[in-house]
Amino acid sequence: MRARQDRRADHARNEVLPVLIHGDAAFAGQGVVMETFNLSQTRGYTTGGTIHVIVNNQIGFTTSDPLDSRSSLYCTDVAKMVQAPIFHVNGDDPEAVVLVTKIALDFRMEFNKDVVIDMICYRKHGHSEADEPMATQPIMYQHVRNHPGVRKLHTDRLIAEGVVTQEQADAIATEYIDSLESNLGVAGTHAEHPNPKFLIDYSRFVGTQWNDPIDTTISEAAVAKLSEAITTIPDNFKLNPAVDKVIASRKKMGAGEMLMDWGFAENMAYASLINDGYPIRISGQDSGRGTFFHRHAVIHNMEDGSTHLPLQHIKEGQPTFLVINSTLSEEAVLAYEYGYSSAEPNALVMWEAQFGDFANGAQVVFDQFISSCESKWGRFCGLTVFLPHSYDGQGPEHSSARLERFLQLCAEKNMQVCFPSTPAQMFHMLRRQQLRPYRKPLIVMSPKSLLRRKLSASPIDDLVNGHFHPVIDEIDDLDKSAVTRLLVCSGKVYFDLLEQRRESELNNIAIIRIEQLYPFPREEVRELINSYSNLKEVVWVQEEPKNQGSWYYMQSRGTMIGCLKDQHTFGYAGRFYSASPATGHMPLHLDQQKQLVSDALQLDKLEVTSHKQVKPVLLR
Repeated sequence: MRARQDRRADHARNEVLPVLIHGDAAFAGQGVVMETFNLSQTRGYTTGGTIHVIVNNQIGFTTSDPLDSRSSLYCTDVAKMVQAPIFHVNGDDPEAVVLVTKIALDFRMEFNKDVVIDMICYRKHGHSEADEPMATQPIMYQHVRNHPGVRKLHTDRLIAEGVVTQEQADAIATEYIDSLESNLGVAGTHAEHPNPKFLIDYSRFVGTQWNDPIDTTISEAAVAKLSEAITTIPDNFKLNPAVDKVIASRKKMGAGEMLMDWGFAENMAYASLINDGYPIRISGQDSGRGTFFHRHAVIHNMEDGSTHLPLQHIKEGQPTFLVINSTLSEEAVLAYEYGYSSAEPNALVMWEAQFGDFANGAQVVFDQFISSCESKWGRFCGLTVFLPHSYDGQGPEHSSARLERFLQLCAEKNMQVCFPSTPAQMFHMLRRQQLRPYRKPLIVMSPKSLLRRKLSASPIDDLVNGHFHPVIDEIDDLDKSAVTRLLVCSGKVYFDLLEQRRESELNNIAIIRIEQLYPFPREEVRELINSYSNLKEVVWVQEEPKNQGSWYYMQSRGTMIGCLKDQHTFGYAGRFYSASPATGHMPLHLDQQKQLVSDALQLDKLEVTSHKQVKPVLLR
């Protein structure tokens, strides 16, 4: 609904009405209901008030007795947290339900706040038509079976009041049932001629492929214009010294005097998309500044606390740029952004976890909606999800975005999983996501310590002449015919391997990076492997424990195994199996990191198997 309001520039939020229908047990029992109420009056999420209709038919009894289903008298008590008015109404009285609905609508339109209608009723057949509710609720269902239906009660009342006769009531019922059995519409619509300018044409997304060519470059003139726009601060705007240093560095990056860092490249991607006419919406628990002090999309005045958003000043009449520091919620916020993205494919919509691990709190949204939005729900969705992921010794809740889970969800080209290793890759990946006529969810293993690593920087020319590389070949000038061992990896560990390889002068070892894990760039990877004519060993290197990360995924025929020849062996270098994503002890982390790099570069310590014989490895 928020997306439809924004499309209409409905800032009063009175042209589109959100209606949510709930079950009584779920309304009281599911935490996402509380999270969503908490969003209702926040600036980035308000819809001007939602009508909540609870079909309170005691259906939750199959889970537990009503005495066990909640601690309060009413299932609606959670709505008191936002002081929403709650109307309890008897579902056996249709006229009372209509009256309450009118009052609720009047309240919503007057005060633009949520309102709840709790319709007390029952379900004749229990949980489903095949259910036998008498087995667990004998007293309640004796009353239900002896209770006249709503139509009988209301018909008798209308006949007693002389409004209709029995014959007229029977004719109305017969006509209604005949219409249903004839597959005719029984409910009218007020939107007989919807305004076409508010509709979205989804046909252009049908039948497109992830690797359809698209130009994501920008001109040198655009680089100069956009870099100036994102580094222009209003006069008399006093910056924090650390932020002032960031802005000064970005000016140099835009002029080509410094290599680009991640924050600059990301802001340039947003600026260029805004310049091309695309709205942008970013949300997360620290998205304005960026959890790792890198984005600075919102600049704060140290003297009066006022703010300035450079990305809202790219050009006259530009589309919307909105960055939201969200509530401390994962499930409700991610679900909200999923809904927004599915209803507004012309906008780049992003959700960023404060740490990738925190996406655990929203796993149900990934499982039930994002991974299956097309095959299950028939909806296109281009939501981009940033999950900061890398092993920096910060412990088991600040290391892993659970990459393995997302790779397990991948099938039928349902989404994209990318692991960019340079700022230029991030720039072109974001522009590719929006410029292509291709709308699939994009899961990004995004950087943390890599944000400021000197090796992970890009020249400004990459914005003008580059593109997104699904796989990146060895960057040093090695003699390919002398390479006998090939290390394949993704993310931050690449730079650890590169530094150690250079220090050890191991010119027989090459390193390539997989930047797009799904859909797997099989042809590109096979071509790179074949370019090493004397290659014997291929080694997958990862920071994650062996039972996590990409190792098992890389053993499928559709990924690395399918790219190898008979003379190649396929091995693993990384942490051992672990029940925890990472250690919480920095010295142990450093030892593990040093050991896995050593294992990757020293064959005698490497577990090696023929790729013809690779089988799932049992946990010890």
